[in-house]
Amino acid sequence: MKLTINHLSKTYPNGVAALQNVSFTIPAGMYGLLGPNGAGKSTLMRILATLQEPDAGSIRLGTLDVLREKEAVRQTLGYLPQEFGVYPKAKAEELLDYFAILKGFTQRLPRRQVVEALLRKTNLWEVRRQQLGGFSGGMRQRFGVAVALLGNPRLLIVDEPTAGLDPAERVRFLNLLSELEENSVVILSTHIVEDVAELCTHMAIINRGCILLEAEPLQSIERLKGNIWRSVLDKQALPAGEQAQAVLSTKLLGGRTVVRVYCEASPGAGFEPVAPDLEDVYFSTLAGHYGPRVQQPEREVVV
Repeated sequence: MKLTINHLSKTYPNGVAALQNVSFTIPAGMYGLLGPNGAGKSTLMRILATLQEPDAGSIRLGTLDVLREKEAVRQTLGYLPQEFGVYPKAKAEELLDYFAILKGFTQRLPRRQVVEALLRKTNLWEVRRQQLGGFSGGMRQRFGVAVALLGNPRLLIVDEPTAGLDPAERVRFLNLLSELEENSVVILSTHIVEDVAELCTHMAIINRGCILLEAEPLQSIERLKGNIWRSVLDKQALPAGEQAQAVLSTKLLGGRTVVRVYCEASPGAGFEPVAPDLEDVYFSTLAGHYGPRVQQPEREVVV
């Protein structure tokens, strides 16, 4: 099972080019789609979820034509959007049972078994009779996954799932995603690099509607070895450092600024070589230092 996207484009009536001739293939397993806010991720996810039409291009999920066989795709689709509404007074077990009916589980006993299994899988069984309005953000996200997993979908899409979660809930949620069916295509769309680093064996980086890089995270990190350097600067020295070097990221440490830069040779005194990580790959790609060079449009994309 794989998802193949060919020459997909989408421009909104206001002239915003959300997707520009996007082509890539997503294999079975967990796939990370990384990009900043406004990169076109949500537009792509809505098109894949059959909620929006592209202007051009094609998508195939195995033998299914996603754009022409929408009903067949929806039978095997699980989708957790970035924001989804719940009925605050509904109890978790009752609402999941209702969604199971809509998904085609019409016989009571098999439906109860499916509902119980999913609530246990998402660690919500003990709170199944609580109203959703009293759930934390992480609990609501896990309930959303339970809904998305109804029917054992072959395509599961989760859009910015950990945004706004506290550290403990984020760990619980990522652990849940890591247990999902490996034979299905699971797309994790996010701007949080750590989520992709911890979960995904393949990824793509998108910005301004263009795919900048397709890679395996570990291999992409390996390719940056020897090109990432680190220095600790005082606050007043930071502007000059940013002008002199290709700065990828800055972080505060004990009142001083830790600077990571991309350079194929030593950038000079005060810098030491460091092991790269996926965040370095991400920022290097967005800055044009890494991966295939892609012509970026000048107009800003807001999606």
